[in-house]
Amino acid sequence: MSLREIVNPGVVESAGELNRQFDSATPFRHLVLDDFFDESFCQRLADQFPPFDERRAMNENGEVGAKCVHERLDALADSYMRTDRLIQSPEFLGWLSKVSGIDELLYDPDYVGGGTHENRHGQELDPHVDFNRHPRFGWHRRLNLIVYLNREWRDEWGGAIEFHTDPRLPREQNHVTRVEPLFNRAVLFETTDWSWHGFSQILLPDADDDQRSRKSIALYFYSRQRPEAERGRPHSTIYVERPLPEHIQPGVTLSESDHREIVRLLARRDQHLQRLYDNIAELGQRIEDVQQRMSIRGRLWWLADRMGVGGVLRRIRQRFKRFQPIDFY
Repeated sequence: MSLREIVNPGVVESAGELNRQFDSATPFRHLVLDDFFDESFCQRLADQFPPFDERRAMNENGEVGAKCVHERLDALADSYMRTDRLIQSPEFLGWLSKVSGIDELLYDPDYVGGGTHENRHGQELDPHVDFNRHPRFGWHRRLNLIVYLNREWRDEWGGAIEFHTDPRLPREQNHVTRVEPLFNRAVLFETTDWSWHGFSQILLPDADDDQRSRKSIALYFYSRQRPEAERGRPHSTIYVERPLPEHIQPGVTLSESDHREIVRLLARRDQHLQRLYDNIAELGQRIEDVQQRMSIRGRLWWLADRMGVGGVLRRIRQRFKRFQPIDFY
């Protein structure tokens, strides 16, 4: 299986020009690649897209949401298994390095956060920067590659991916680039602490009764090292809630839909704050547990010293420390 059997040969052969476009894009480095896959292969991906599974659609609050994720491509239909084999191949990773300028890219065998994404009516994704280290390997997250599988999509339905200068800035200073999620269109973008992105709310004509959805494949790539200027402290995904709609200004009489939108945005913010409070409480408990263990260890060392064996235990511990960590509690 060669790269050109799955990826459009014209895209493959344009690596040098694509690298120049990638480097010059704003508000951060990215590419929009139409006709990314071979046409017939992309249609097969669309035909074999996995069904919406409520068990894979739980949101941050433990409720069934409007987004379903199948993380492992290698566990899906044959077109997805072929995609999985492709993206871990040296040929594909080498091409991706030429386009991005990032050497020694790594495929994620765990598909953390990746895989197939299906988003239904009402779903949106607040502007955010992604987690920056792989939770199992500690690798640096470097690139996101998203391929859309939507034959029928209209601008007014929303769901466009948005690249932000910085959503924390005043609206007039936050430049936003929008890209519609059209069939066989891929977006490739760097993952840094300033690569803010999200997508606008999906508003389908028949609302919750509409069977259509926004479908995509999300692929993430890593490296063991990254430039010092791009390094930051390890963090999870960082979100910024969307501001009030632009037309809500002083002196404006609010409509019923305006009121509903304000209530919805406040509820989202409250949910986000609650998740942060829960995270703080969990970290506080972990710190307390560590302090408790340290206190117990200190008392046991004191008892060992009183019994005259503390020095012997320390020498044994030092002797074997080079082979494995040893703690005497």
